[in-house]
Amino acid sequence: MKSFLLMVLCLVWFSNAGAQPNIIPKPTQMLVAKGEWTLGNKTKIGAPADDKWTKVAEILSGQISKASGYSLKTVKGKGNITFKISSDVTLGEEGYRLLVTPKGVTIQAQTAKGAFYGVQSLLQLLPAEIFSPAVVSNIKWTVPYVTIKDVPRYQYRGLMLDVCRHFMPLEFVKKYIDLIALHKQNQFHWHLTDDQGWRIEIKKYPELTAIGSKRKETMKGAYKDQKYDGTPYGGFYTQEEIKEVLKYAEERFINVIPEIEMPGHALAALAAYPKLGNNPDKIYQVGTKWGVFDDVFMPREETLKFLEDVLTEVIDLFPSKYIHVGGDECPKVQWKESRFAQDLIKKENLKDEHGLQSYVIKRIDKFITSKGRRMIGWDEILEGGLSPNATVMSWRGTEGGITAAKELHDVVMTPGDFVYLDHYQADEKTQPIAFPSFTNLAETYSYDPTPKELSAEEAKHILGVQGNVWTEYMKTPAYVEYMVFPRAIAIAETGWTSADQKDFADFSKRLEMHKKRLDYLGVNYFGAPGNDKFEYVWPAKK
Repeated sequence: MKSFLLMVLCLVWFSNAGAQPNIIPKPTQMLVAKGEWTLGNKTKIGAPADDKWTKVAEILSGQISKASGYSLKTVKGKGNITFKISSDVTLGEEGYRLLVTPKGVTIQAQTAKGAFYGVQSLLQLLPAEIFSPAVVSNIKWTVPYVTIKDVPRYQYRGLMLDVCRHFMPLEFVKKYIDLIALHKQNQFHWHLTDDQGWRIEIKKYPELTAIGSKRKETMKGAYKDQKYDGTPYGGFYTQEEIKEVLKYAEERFINVIPEIEMPGHALAALAAYPKLGNNPDKIYQVGTKWGVFDDVFMPREETLKFLEDVLTEVIDLFPSKYIHVGGDECPKVQWKESRFAQDLIKKENLKDEHGLQSYVIKRIDKFITSKGRRMIGWDEILEGGLSPNATVMSWRGTEGGITAAKELHDVVMTPGDFVYLDHYQADEKTQPIAFPSFTNLAETYSYDPTPKELSAEEAKHILGVQGNVWTEYMKTPAYVEYMVFPRAIAIAETGWTSADQKDFADFSKRLEMHKKRLDYLGVNYFGAPGNDKFEYVWPAKK
């Protein structure tokens, strides 16, 4: 401990001597001294005798070996790079200390998860070539002398991916998870069912994927044009494939939250099982256009049993504390016209159709709670009265989040104006087609997830922030990457770094170096060289 304090004093003395490292998200505390430590072929990585800590060491060793060609050994205990279990309670579950001295590198954390985030910072202290997928010669692998103490601002730091409008291959989902991990985010929200496709295998209901995962064609161009490509489209993940993703995410300390939409956005399920809708004799078709459909689940006991069966398989697959049920954009037209729905409203003494939606959500919340999990949904679940155990994702601005937090419900902030990454990010005339709204990098970075209207006690219920990625216009992984990055990196810094340390000019400077890392990682970010890998004509408009 004394040697550590001595080194801190030395680093304070030299704190203005070296250039500030370009770490994203920006660490809580960082001091830089003159000099640098050099990693070599004989470097050893020491870790505690614990499987999770050993896995973190192996991830670090694997990345270094891939780029440098060095065969680094992982040992128990002390090495040139050493992981240590810390007793510092101020680090919490996800914080870490990173110390680089002439003797080597030390990463201290209370948990392997915190150590993993220390690894992300260590990799960013090395030359950008460390992210190369192949060996890079003639590089001196140096790390500046630094001391870092780093603790995240929020416990929930997420990124969502819609695979219903356009299906994304398994390897891309893993790459997406890698990029979430690189930026110290800890939640992957996987949007798996919607009107345009059911993407998760449910063994009890095989028609969900046999029928519900396929649509006869897809919209092309702008929504207002109402044009279609005439090409059948489909895809889904087997439960074995989902297990593969979950294991991959777990090794990177990322929780995967499944989303199963209800009671709206149900058309793909109704195409497979018409009896779940308002008109069992109707021939439903999986949605071929974007937007919201009037066809929703009819809340009969049979339908609720179906939803519970689906959620049972989902809960058995996903270890996530949270199970997302959507709850958004549920038109009430069919419920208003349904004798059954109106009788149920009277029977349950509900106020109106909004109360009926709340009735469905509360039933599902009770079921999810009985399984030891927590329900999370979009802010429409506030309508008709919020279910007692619900966590709210506030997407229609911040009002839903404020209302929920004032009622002492947990909230994840996801307001469209700031963190919806399907919006245009530059002049529409120069861009591939996107959702007709505008959110650039500076606006995304400017967002503060904790509303000033909340008291200190209410503010504790703001769990964090999430970026949302709806793929109506994103047909390919390259298109997703172009729309998501670097705006998702700004969201990551918002989730990790305290508000008083955020500075867009400083972030932009660090981002320029970070883009070199993204280049080595093969990310097709906005502004990258040769980033015109899209099906649409580039530019979209003349």
